[in-house]
Amino acid sequence: MQPYVLPLFIPIQAISELAGDEKSTELLEMLLAHSPRPYWRGQFAPGHVTATGLVLHPDGEQMAMVFHARLERWLLPGGHVQEIDRDIFAAAAREVSEETGLAVDGGEIIGVDVHGIPPKIRNGVVLEPYHQHHDILIGFAAKGTEMILSEESRDLGWVGPPQFNTHAVPPNIRRAYGRLRERRASE
Repeated sequence: MQPYVLPLFIPIQAISELAGDEKSTELLEMLLAHSPRPYWRGQFAPGHVTATGLVLHPDGEQMAMVFHARLERWLLPGGHVQEIDRDIFAAAAREVSEETGLAVDGGEIIGVDVHGIPPKIRNGVVLEPYHQHHDILIGFAAKGTEMILSEESRDLGWVGPPQFNTHAVPPNIRRAYGRLRERRASE
């Protein structure tokens, strides 16, 4: 795979106003300022930008989550930016569609999270070393409710606050969920 540089516009002002995400925002800004290929999935040091969709159910109470097969935990649908993506919003929408089958409306930055990804090892060979995902969370509204399980996941479903603890929803996702709900309520 050839490295590529995407001229993706990321509205840093919108990101810098996210209370509680300051450290992740600082790390993302440094990656964007000092990396020749911040979107290329082959850049492992210090990592690369990824796009995640927080998709609200039409009832406005639940969000779409997938149980990731390799990482063995509940996550929001998301992943790597690709050359075909016109911007970070399109990358997140594509990932949502690939992992859940959902079509979405809207698209606004509602969070940033930098987190570690364990190495990918197959037959004793390290395919990808430990690295960091500089994840931009994009809020969407689902156009429907029917989801389709992808090969990357073992389960998927709609998750609301009563299930946040059983699904181990981390604080940053809870903050982003709250931001999106507040913004939707004020529309």
